[in-house]
Amino acid sequence: MKVAVRWEGVTDKTMCTPDKIDIVPIAPENIEGFHTALDVVARERKYLTWLEAPPFPEMRSFVLGMIDKGNPQFVALNKGRVVGWCDITRHSRPTQSHRGSLGMGIIPAYRGNRLGQRLMEAALNAANDVGLIRIELFVHADNARAIALYERVGFRREGVERRGTLINGRFIDSIRMALMLDERG
Repeated sequence: MKVAVRWEGVTDKTMCTPDKIDIVPIAPENIEGFHTALDVVARERKYLTWLEAPPFPEMRSFVLGMIDKGNPQFVALNKGRVVGWCDITRHSRPTQSHRGSLGMGIIPAYRGNRLGQRLMEAALNAANDVGLIRIELFVHADNARAIALYERVGFRREGVERRGTLINGRFIDSIRMALMLDERG
């Protein structure tokens, strides 16, 4: 059974100032809000490869696993409500355990005020603290705003996955980017 989720957050950007938003490691009490925020961004069908959030039990298991493994996962909270996230999942194979994959998103009303950069910096600092070296991601080639953010924090383009994503009958190229934490200045 699908459950429709609506975000009843603010729409006035003046209420979305960065100093009013806390960036904190995710906790079990944030899972429901994270699930809702992920669903909001996924249903836009523009930025993520998800078209909707996975079922809640799956999301809960994912988050609790991230916490248990010490993987960096941060949420942006406005008055206790999750409005964005950034996580880095360590690769499980021993030969690739120095690598992590970054995922992030911000609900629409909170974009454009450097919240994404604050989330990424928190996650990247935590990744460095747990010994990750290489952080990688895929971004849709038509998402210029995200690409600019990733480049601003030091990610470099490594290649293009042509027709990497198909949404609503439209192919989108994916750009692979990576950041080496031990080379960061």
